[in-house]
Amino acid sequence: MAQTLSQFSNRKGLVAEQAAISQLRTLVVEDHKSFLEYISSFLRERPNTQLVGEAQDGVLAVEQAAALQPDLILLDIGLPRLNGIEAARRIRKLASDAKIIFLTQESSPEIVHEALNTGADAFVSKSRCFKDLPAAIEAVLRGERFVSDGLDGQHA
Repeated sequence: MAQTLSQFSNRKGLVAEQAAISQLRTLVVEDHKSFLEYISSFLRERPNTQLVGEAQDGVLAVEQAAALQPDLILLDIGLPRLNGIEAARRIRKLASDAKIIFLTQESSPEIVHEALNTGADAFVSKSRCFKDLPAAIEAVLRGERFVSDGLDGQHA
């Protein structure tokens, strides 16, 4: 009987996890309109993902994160008005449950380290977006950290 209850409990947890994933509310923050449209299109086609907002600068990112309380935020670093690292620090205080994935062309070890020290869950290089973004999303949903290969000497 103990195994049956344990199996039921595990199954119940899996169902709850799948339900949470099916409601993945996502905010995309990117200042280049064409890349913003590409990422937004990718998310609209992704099962279990709802695009709830888009922002093209760091100030709007913070405001939308506070207002929308998304589950996932894809965040560039090189943003106008407020850079992505500072935006992430502020977002952490206003939408503390959100998973943050930096999606950026920045690649210096110092930037990667500083970005992850904001409490971000992943760092994805735009040059590896096709391969790494789906893997990064899955990793952060499992509670794992993800860093694109070759950044800061770490591997995903």
